[in-house]
Amino acid sequence: MTPEGIAPVSEINVAPSILSRIGSAIGRFFSFNNRYLAPVLVTCILLIGQLTFGFLESYSRTALAILTSIAMELLLGRMLLGKWLNPASAYISGISIGMLLRSPEFWPYVICAMISITSKYVIRWRGRHLWNPSNFAICAMLLLAPYTVASLSVQWGNTIWPMLVIWTLGSVIIYRLKRFHITFTYVASFIFFAWVRHLVTGHTFLAEVSPITGPMYQLFIFFMITDPPTTVRRKWGQVLVAFLVAFVEMVLRLMEFVHAPYYALTIVGPLANIIEIWWTSRNQTAAGPTGQIATAS
Repeated sequence: MTPEGIAPVSEINVAPSILSRIGSAIGRFFSFNNRYLAPVLVTCILLIGQLTFGFLESYSRTALAILTSIAMELLLGRMLLGKWLNPASAYISGISIGMLLRSPEFWPYVICAMISITSKYVIRWRGRHLWNPSNFAICAMLLLAPYTVASLSVQWGNTIWPMLVIWTLGSVIIYRLKRFHITFTYVASFIFFAWVRHLVTGHTFLAEVSPITGPMYQLFIFFMITDPPTTVRRKWGQVLVAFLVAFVEMVLRLMEFVHAPYYALTIVGPLANIIEIWWTSRNQTAAGPTGQIATAS
């Protein structure tokens, strides 16, 4: 303090400066460029689900899926691209497999993680992914080892707060990725088709719509159908694909396919990507080297 009892300017600006730095750090953490935000929030979802309902087969199996995914990402990135890749994406794939896959054995988690990461490098067309890696790998395991693996089917019961927390965390992630319209479209479509299934099967509407409140669907709507590398580029196309995934899922449910959402995304997602890639390539070819539409002379 000065003799007159007035704080010097340097002292007055200390608190605003600290608040500014804190605000800047928070802003950077929640920014689009922070690749570690999604892994942190997904880990929070895992801990909430496990501590509340114990929906993991075990921590060790989930850790095995995560470590295998990261190891495969680093190995394939170094071998095929000549560089060490950021493990954030592989971590999300591994933790998704750890949460969604159910098996008393350890080896399915290793194989599923290996399939997931390998598909990113092998199943490509013109530089783009065709399938969501973890969804593709889970479908492969469900088809190849149906007596050894299953998918997450735990329900929240009557407890609403864990689902609200997951909705909040998931919404932060997809808002950051500008994919909220995909989740909204799918949820609205699911509710509509649940009503259609109710009319067709005679089951109550609540019985048909209730699956979307389970933890498996929370992971599906926030992290699988919104995956940026495996969704089409245009916003209207993303909305259409989300609607079609819900429609195909309804058809599969009416055919009594237990794992309908995974299979629906596996069918619709790559077909949409193939059509978009082909259409984009066709337009680029028609435009010619100068960007003008080519005409016959």
